[in-house]
Amino acid sequence: MNPKFHIHPEIEKAETLPSSFYLSDPVFEALKEKVFLESWQYLCNAEDIQNANEAIPINVLGDFLNESVILSKDTSNNLNCISNVCTHRANLILNEKVNTRELVCNYHGRRFGLDGKFKFMPEFKQAENFPMPCDDLHRFPLIQWGPMLFVGFSKSFDFQSVINTMKQRIGFLPIDDFVFDASRSKDYFVNAHWALYCDNYLEGFHIPFVHKDLNEALDYGKYTTKLYDNCNLQIGYADNDANTFDLPLGHPDYGKNVASYYYWVFPNMMFNFYPWGLSLNIVKPISKDLTKLSFLSYVWDESKIEGGAGEFLDRVEKEDEA
Repeated sequence: MNPKFHIHPEIEKAETLPSSFYLSDPVFEALKEKVFLESWQYLCNAEDIQNANEAIPINVLGDFLNESVILSKDTSNNLNCISNVCTHRANLILNEKVNTRELVCNYHGRRFGLDGKFKFMPEFKQAENFPMPCDDLHRFPLIQWGPMLFVGFSKSFDFQSVINTMKQRIGFLPIDDFVFDASRSKDYFVNAHWALYCDNYLEGFHIPFVHKDLNEALDYGKYTTKLYDNCNLQIGYADNDANTFDLPLGHPDYGKNVASYYYWVFPNMMFNFYPWGLSLNIVKPISKDLTKLSFLSYVWDESKIEGGAGEFLDRVEKEDEA
């Protein structure tokens, strides 16, 4: 099955996606292959791997993608993201975090460097045309932005250009000083298709009706949406300058009372910037009618959390679920 959907490029003529997009199992599986396996995904906090000669197994998006990778830091403190699947018999190499100078498959003893390069295979001294490049573990593109690490899959778009787009407005924030706060982070489960949750995030029409507290913190009449390649931006303005960004001279929104910048990055990441820091939301499909949401808080000024648009994260999420 090769499902195709068409949305008219003119918003005045565009229609909502048909229900089959959200209800069809074949479509759900096709989106996995054609969208998620060609995307960038949040990997983990950079602080999760701090020392040289460490390696961590990570299953990106859980059982949905079932893409097992290894995040490693070699002797020179270089970060690598490589496949966790041995190139010999597809055995998983790591099951837990280790401190090591090399990776060893426990099936046949094949050894790799922390950069994924093949090093040794028992009983293969006489093998001809061996090793070949395909014997190395596959390397995935890896980008660190502040305290966050992201991995790219096959044919994925230029994620650095997306970061640069976000920096046009939030580049004045000291993102390298943002610190992950587990106490303000939380997972939710929503009985809905992952794309339906994204649909809800991408339209602000429901804010005055569903999110009363958020609506009071924002000036809905000035709510603005901007489109970019592989991402878009919603700008939340406030009625006054309380709990807003201190924008520098020359900023595109200088002189305006901006309470929040909401960036959606295709297909499933939301970067919600507030004066106190960032709420990174990762939408994780489980089935066509069940989605896991991970709200990850990165704080740099805790004193600014109370009273602004970013104060009601848990309440807004539960209102969306209802």
